[in-house]
Amino acid sequence: MANVALRSKVPGSIRTDVREFNGRDVVWVEVDASDRKGALSSDSSSMLEHAAVTAFEARVPLVCVMRSSGADIVEGFSALHGWGRAARALTACSGVVPTVFLVDGPAVSGPALLLGLADHVVMTEAAYAFVSGPTMVAEFTGVVIDNDELGGAASHARYTGAATLVATDLDAAIDLAGALLAYFPQHNDQEPPLWPTDDSIERATPEAGALIPASSTGSYDVRAVIRAIADDGDLLELRPRWAANVVTALTTIGGMPVGVVANQPLALAGTLDIPASQKSARFVAMCDAFNLPIITLVDTPGFYPGKDLEWRGMIRHGAQLVFAYGRASVPRICVILRKSYGGAYIVMDSKEMGNDLCLAWPWAELAVMGAGQAAAILQRRATPEERAAFEADYTERLLNPYIAAERGYVDAVIEPAETRQVIGAALLALIDKRERLQQRAHDNTPL
Repeated sequence: MANVALRSKVPGSIRTDVREFNGRDVVWVEVDASDRKGALSSDSSSMLEHAAVTAFEARVPLVCVMRSSGADIVEGFSALHGWGRAARALTACSGVVPTVFLVDGPAVSGPALLLGLADHVVMTEAAYAFVSGPTMVAEFTGVVIDNDELGGAASHARYTGAATLVATDLDAAIDLAGALLAYFPQHNDQEPPLWPTDDSIERATPEAGALIPASSTGSYDVRAVIRAIADDGDLLELRPRWAANVVTALTTIGGMPVGVVANQPLALAGTLDIPASQKSARFVAMCDAFNLPIITLVDTPGFYPGKDLEWRGMIRHGAQLVFAYGRASVPRICVILRKSYGGAYIVMDSKEMGNDLCLAWPWAELAVMGAGQAAAILQRRATPEERAAFEADYTERLLNPYIAAERGYVDAVIEPAETRQVIGAALLALIDKRERLQQRAHDNTPL
């Protein structure tokens, strides 16, 4: 279809239209940085508000190319009022239509906060975003810092998690936006589009199990396990540099788009900390909003211990992940690859959290804690020989998936080679899953 301009004669730095993008209709918004560095006047903000309202009412994705120095200082309060109305309209889109922001320049003050409302943010290497800029930082804290260090794409990819992906330039960012949207439906009342594939859903995956080291403390790249069970070995990892101890990725199995959450033994031994909990919770909530089944691959010794984490709110942030899984109504399949201990066992979509299928590989270890930790507590006055005997007995009797399977906490113990087949069959069986949701204005998400 030809581009259909929206409110084309309104003055300001923003232009918007409805266009075809990668075979689907989207509302496209573009901020012109040549017009006073993209300063958002009340008229400009009204264009962004109108675009978001159009996307919401037409039930099509919203894509915004952002280059803005913030609210128009010359116009004053009216510019702030317009920005607030745009933010409210974007909030209404949340969980209804996918929203993608492409940052190809500055996103300062109010526009920076808009990035936090989007489902996905793709930043180019030339982009930067912050609420308070280097001048304010230097004035209030005495720290001299430049735009790139304070809010460049690399900083947001590594330290804040604000950037979903980083691209070399705008053309590459647009390609990534298309790749992201390919996994999502037009709106939350549709199912994700099926992908064409020649990769049989019955394909065996013995290579997945071969990746696991003989030692329970050995590391491996869990992304290789995801590729083994995914169609054609393809995946799109989101926020790969932030909270690297957990992997969040989009892929397909049997042509069906799914979201994957997986502990990453290569980073912090796969333990859960505050950023990992936040990253996973946001991803699970997004998948649930847009009807993507969630596959959880578990290999974690528990939560990362430390005074600093506890003081920064590990309880609250760990609860974000519990909450996200607890309210998710899409098909949920959990596979315990190796270790699943303590509170992290519950948090990583255990049977008690209401998943639809819980699987374990034969060597999986499910327990309150590992043998060494248990011996340190229960055998602290024992001789080394007695502690070694206790650990051997503990491992043989308790650190296996069959005890949990006998009690119904694991649905099946499967060979790694069967993983793709079983997950694929489960996804087909759950394809028409529906849950009755509680009548309430909204939930009270832990923050």
